[in-house]
Amino acid sequence: MTDAAPQPAPILPYDAIGGAPVVAAIVARFYALMDAEPDYAPLRAMHAADLAPVAQGLEDFLTAWLGGPRAAWMARNACVMSLHRGLAIAPEVAGQWVQAMARAVAGQPGIDPALAEAMVARLAQMAHAMIGRPASQPAANML
Repeated sequence: MTDAAPQPAPILPYDAIGGAPVVAAIVARFYALMDAEPDYAPLRAMHAADLAPVAQGLEDFLTAWLGGPRAAWMARNACVMSLHRGLAIAPEVAGQWVQAMARAVAGQPGIDPALAEAMVARLAQMAHAMIGRPASQPAANML
């Protein structure tokens, strides 16, 4: 009988991209693009004037989703889909979200291109799953 060598722990995507500083940089770049680019005006219009709370929420979500610390996201006691339930998200807006996120991820040096592509592909699936939900209240104050 031989003893098998212990298997190394898998590297989590959170660690592979560079952890908290890179997640924060992705989120900052995403909201900077959304706030400044005229092409993202419909997406920006769905958000409150102050982007800080929603930016913190996205940072908490991405951190947990990538395998980092989960406490801040779990404290919200809601899934990302339910947080967007009341929004009437059009295909155009979902596409803008995906495009801005793809640009934000691509703008981070050192992220493996295959991992970046996989991240954006999965986030795109999530964004497109939110299309067509009826608005239960005006979208401008939802996020």
